[in-house]
Amino acid sequence: MKKTTIDNLFNNLKNDFDIEKPNQNHKQRFLDKLNTNGELQLVKVDKRRRRLWKPLIGVAASIVLLITVFIGTQQEPNTRDLASISPQMAETQDFFTITIEEELSNLQKESSPEVKILVDDALKRMKILEENYEALKTDLSESGDDNRVIYAMISNFQNRIDILKNTIEQINNIKQIKNQSNETSTTI
Repeated sequence: MKKTTIDNLFNNLKNDFDIEKPNQNHKQRFLDKLNTNGELQLVKVDKRRRRLWKPLIGVAASIVLLITVFIGTQQEPNTRDLASISPQMAETQDFFTITIEEELSNLQKESSPEVKILVDDALKRMKILEENYEALKTDLSESGDDNRVIYAMISNFQNRIDILKNTIEQINNIKQIKNQSNETSTTI
C-alpha cells in the first residue's frame, strides 16, 4: 500500500475509533492482572521444571550409587600377609594363628576376678601387637617381600604367643599361691 492510501484509510475511519476514556485506576488493575497471570505462569513453569528434575535427580543418584559400589568393589586392599608369599609361609601363618587362638581360649578359661588385671593387660598388649602386624602387612606390600619385614611378622606372632603363655603361667602361679595359702590357713 502506498502512503496515501493508508492516510486515506485512517482519515475515513477517524470517527469510528474508540475515543472513550478508561475508568480510573485502569492502568493499575491491568498491571495487577498482568502480575497475577505472570505469577501463575511462573508457578506453572516452576512446577514443570520440578516435575522434570525429580526423575532426573533420582536417576543421577542411582548412577552415583552404582559407580560408588563399583569402585568400592574394584579396590582391593593393597596389603599382603605371610600366606601370600609362599605355601610354607601360609603354613607358618596358619600354625601361629591356631596357636594364638588356642592360647586365647586357655586364657579365657583361666580368667577370674582375681586375675582380671593380668588378663586385661595381656589383651591390651595383644591389641598393640595386632595393630603393629597390620602396619607390617602394609610394609610387606610396599617393600616387595623384604626378608626383614617377614622376620618382623614372624617375630610379632611369637611375641603374641609369648604374652599369652606368660600370662597363663602368671595366673597359674597366682592360683597355686592362693591354694597354698588356703591349705596352710586351714591346717593351722
